[in-house]
This record gives sequence, structure tokens and C-alpha cells, in this order.
Amino acid sequence: MYYPNAHPAAFISRPNRFIARVSMDETEHTVHVKNTGRCRELLLPGSRVWLCESANPERKTKYDLVAVEKTVNGIVHTVNIDSQAPNRAVGEWLRGGALFPSEATVRPEAAFGDSRFDFCIDCPDRISFLEVKGVTLEQDGVALFPDAPTARGVKHIRELTRCAREGMGAYILFVIQMKGVHLLRPNDATHAEFGSALRQAAAEGVKVLAVDCIVTPDSMVIDRFIPVDLSAP
Repeated sequence: MYYPNAHPAAFISRPNRFIARVSMDETEHTVHVKNTGRCRELLLPGSRVWLCESANPERKTKYDLVAVEKTVNGIVHTVNIDSQAPNRAVGEWLRGGALFPSEATVRPEAAFGDSRFDFCIDCPDRISFLEVKGVTLEQDGVALFPDAPTARGVKHIRELTRCAREGMGAYILFVIQMKGVHLLRPNDATHAEFGSALRQAAAEGVKVLAVDCIVTPDSMVIDRFIPVDLSAP
């Protein structure tokens, strides 16, 4: 997953969840933030951020804020905060033969009953549904999800649990949009219902997986599996 034109800038402020003010080439710009989450621990005044220039000349904002630098255990990492990036990266990853047999058919935005999942993977012997969750919150090398209460996330987990009960493959894949983490946990302190639903789903056969990513200012590629800790708080 590649951004064709990334530019460095310095973060100034975030007036609302859709826009930010940054300084680039000694000029202040208003840019679009491609993540409506809080990102409070990432978007700090003076932080180095990366912008992607839009190809649409009609847009009010010329740039999208897609990444920010963060120091973890003394090492500077680039964290991708583009909420659309995880699905793009997972689509490439799945079609490259990851997780499922190479002959599997991968379809995005697949309907199941009244539900819609990020991916449907059609193998010769089984149909599976997979939901993707992008993760940007990190504390002491542990990735946490969610960073804010998510009723939509709980709904997705319960729908995947129904798929598993009906004999289909059901997966939730947490895409950690950075390196430098060694574990993923549900963020029970922020949303206990999400953690409870995730544990129940795992007990009923939903596969709960996490991967980290190699992130540069202009790219993000899924790298390796990260352990998931579902122990109760």
C-alpha cells in the first residue's frame, strides 16, 4: 500500500476530528485527518507528521494527514493513522496468499444476512468472513483496541460470532499500524463491552488475530503476527 507523494510537516493543533493545522515549509496549512479516532497520544504539538497530497484540485484541503512519528522504547517509529489503510493492506495481503489457500477468492465488502463484513474469502471447502480493525493506540509496547467506545465494533463481533455458530469461518484481524509492539489486548478500560464480546466470540470459534506493519511515510505493509492476550482484566 503506497502513497505517491508524502511530505513532512509539524503538527500544530486539531480543531476538530476532521482537520488539523500543520506547519510545512514555514507555512501553516489546514489538512484533512484520515482518522476520526482520538489519536491524542500521537498528535502532539510539534510532532513530525506526514501528509499525502490529494489529486483532486476541487478539494478544500490539499493534503491528508496519514502518518505521525512516535518514540517507543527509545526508537522512533512511523505510525500510520489512515483509517482506510488497514483494509487496503489486508486486501493486498490476502490476495498474495496469506492466511488462506492461494486459490481462494477474496471479495471486499461482503454481505451476510443483514450484515456486511470487510472481506469474504471463498475457499473450495468453506466460506469465511473477516473483519479488519486498525490499531494505533500503544502503551509500553502493548497495542490496545479500541481507543474510544465503539458500538459498531461490538456489533461486528456479535455478527461474526453468529457466522461461527452457523459453521462458517469467522475472523477478526487487528492491524497494528506500526512496529515496536509485542502484544495486543482489548482495551477494557475504555470499552469493557468490546472486550467481553471479543472473549465470548473467541470462545465460540471466532479466530482473533493481530498483525503489525512495516510503516514508512509513504507505505504500509503487513509484516508479522503479534500475540493476542484475551485474559480477563
